[in-house]
Amino acid sequence: MKLDLARAAVFLDFDGTITPADTGVHLLERLGDPSWREIDAAYDRGELGSREVVERQWRMLPHDRQLLEQVAAEVAVDPATGPLIDGLKAAGAEVAVVSDGFGFHVGAAMAPFDVPVITNEVDWASGELRFPNLDHCCPCTTCGTCKQAPIKDAKRRGRTTVFVGNGTSDRKAALIADVLFATDALATWCDDFDVTYTPFSTLDDVRLALLP
Repeated sequence: MKLDLARAAVFLDFDGTITPADTGVHLLERLGDPSWREIDAAYDRGELGSREVVERQWRMLPHDRQLLEQVAAEVAVDPATGPLIDGLKAAGAEVAVVSDGFGFHVGAAMAPFDVPVITNEVDWASGELRFPNLDHCCPCTTCGTCKQAPIKDAKRRGRTTVFVGNGTSDRKAALIADVLFATDALATWCDDFDVTYTPFSTLDDVRLALLP
């Protein structure tokens, strides 16, 4: 794929993209009420926004920080994450992680890679979720973290935008990225709605497509 990476901004989803398994799903399967699946299904059907979904599912989990961080850490990061990010940064690309899950686990997992992380937050004192990356100007205003907002900002700065994702929360970003890599449920949705994308299985596929 011929891209001028020195003029590119690459956005990576976290759960199910950087991690082969979805960390939020792992937490809910291990520690949550089984009814979380009904909420997920309603989200996939477009009946709920992501902010409501993560708030309702967060209330199903014990707010024990040590336990949650321990269980979240059981989900591994794709070993190709480092080579991909290092290669992109060496080529001059901007790289950021965008996640619309529980958020608390993303910063620690991405700390070794030194990239911005845009996600939701937990106030451990109160046990409440916080949404510092809401976009009240977005027509939908239902996401916890607006994944379109940083893409739009990069476009305004003249960057070619690349998005890499896998799930329902990535659909809106997929619609506006200049270049899209999709897998799993996102790829199926792209097929259904004629959204152009490049398929991938692991981040090494993305690395091989973007880097010489």
